[in-house]
Amino acid sequence: MKLRRMTAALRPHLWPRLALVILLAALAGALAYGLLRTQIERRLDQTLLLTDRSLQSEVERFRYLPEVAAEDARIRAALANPADPQRIAAANLYLQAITAHAGAEQLYLLDYTGLTIASSNWQNLDSYVGRNYGFRPYFDDALETGNGAVYAIGVTTGQPGYFMSTRLYGPSGELGVLVVKINLRPLEETWAETGQKVAVADADGVVFLSGDPAWRYHPLTPLPAPVRERLARTQIYSGSGLDGASALLRRNGHSLTDGAGRLLTLNRAPFARGWELLAAASLWPARAAALVTGGVVLLAGLLGLALLNLRQHRQRLIALRLRQTEMMERKVDQRTAELNHEIETRRKIEADLRAAQETLVHSEKMAALGRMSAAVVHEVSQPLAAMEATLTAAQLSLSRAPEQTEARLQTAHGLIRRMQRMTRNLKNFARKEVAPTTPVSLNTVTATALELVAPRAQATGVTPQLLPPAADYRVQAGQVRLEQVLVNLLHNAMEAVEPENGEVTLSVTRQGQEICLCVADNGPGIPEDILPRITEPFFSTKTHSEGLGLGLAISREIVLQFGGRLEIDSAPGAGTRVSVMLPELVRETGQ
Repeated sequence: MKLRRMTAALRPHLWPRLALVILLAALAGALAYGLLRTQIERRLDQTLLLTDRSLQSEVERFRYLPEVAAEDARIRAALANPADPQRIAAANLYLQAITAHAGAEQLYLLDYTGLTIASSNWQNLDSYVGRNYGFRPYFDDALETGNGAVYAIGVTTGQPGYFMSTRLYGPSGELGVLVVKINLRPLEETWAETGQKVAVADADGVVFLSGDPAWRYHPLTPLPAPVRERLARTQIYSGSGLDGASALLRRNGHSLTDGAGRLLTLNRAPFARGWELLAAASLWPARAAALVTGGVVLLAGLLGLALLNLRQHRQRLIALRLRQTEMMERKVDQRTAELNHEIETRRKIEADLRAAQETLVHSEKMAALGRMSAAVVHEVSQPLAAMEATLTAAQLSLSRAPEQTEARLQTAHGLIRRMQRMTRNLKNFARKEVAPTTPVSLNTVTATALELVAPRAQATGVTPQLLPPAADYRVQAGQVRLEQVLVNLLHNAMEAVEPENGEVTLSVTRQGQEICLCVADNGPGIPEDILPRITEPFFSTKTHSEGLGLGLAISREIVLQFGGRLEIDSAPGAGTRVSVMLPELVRETGQ
């Protein structure tokens, strides 16, 4: 009672100090968050600066190419005489040569109506020659201001590029436009390879270059209806799915973030009208630093409070040491009893878990038997019907043809032995096997497993093929449990393939000091995203199956109990290969 009163007296003095420690921890975390966020923003600014320079240098390499090419006499002659095949051919060859030399993608000449007169790809199937591009913005801008530029998806080739145009006049004053198309996609590939979250948006706020493919052809903010109509009319992003694309940016206080919560910094590119550069970085490092710093300060403050409190009350605790010792002894006794109870409880839980595991194993075997039941009934009904007909014929011919009666009775005996063998295998498969392992012949295991799945194979039209092993290998295992593993794997393989063209094989080979029992099929395979989860309990890709999703999980656990491992190798469209790897049991000399 005296100790309780002392503790109650200390609480009013403790809460203000605790509140101060929490406040200091919060301030330290906020400071760490601000500092690291500032560093992130500086790195983003550096990234934007480097991106700006690389993009500008790539564009500036070709900016004056149309103007230089327009000065050539062959281009002006073709513009003045578009009906002269020789002059058009000379212009085509000139454009083809200068394009290859400069490294541009395409270079082509338009007349005053937007019709392509000559082009560097004049001899390709997707040649620009004869096509009209008067609807493109770069054509109107060149006619009005002398130059034009736009990033767009090609309506002829379907390949995106940056189009720059310049106005030119023929010898007699004919009006034309020379256009160069350059490929900026290598910049995207560089950003993606280096892991940079960088993007470029046009004057309408549509991202057309990005290191993250998920950003490409998405608007930064919802586009107004007039802008959508203009983009559709000029076919700038034809076939990109821009109409159904969602906006990337979301306002969050004074910061700009995307849907993933990453901080975004915007900067306007000075070399193109209205272009914007975007760089993204996750705020998680700043948040983690804030949490760690705040936690360290909080722990240090709590430790300081504890030390201070210990120093202030040292004398009082000395006076109560004897009573505390008595109380501690009682607590130790109580804790000891609790630990003993906890140990006993854990032992019981472990026993229950082992029992539950054995029950799940048996339940999965019963589920497998249930799935085989229809085929088994069909398999047994045929011998029964044949026996009935054979015995009836034997009864009728007993007195008239004894030799035929003996043959029919032998046939009936064969059918009975067939049913006995089937029911014996099913009974052995259904019974619970004790935990200890014994030397097991893999020839016996594979033969029994194939007999157990034979009715199911006959019903599905897919018969597993056993590749003969080089020898009768032996392993240390439980025969019934190992048979269950093979039955589960064979059932999965038969369900994965098509009945008409399905192939399932079972092979036994030696690989070093291990024996490999491999079940392979030519089914559709397992997608990469779910392959790591395929052995999880209750996980199943069979939407119309009555299974519990425990087959592979239990099989994996059984193989681990035998000191082996379960390996699954699969690829979409290339089938699945499941291997049971077990240590080989070396036979002693003389056996």
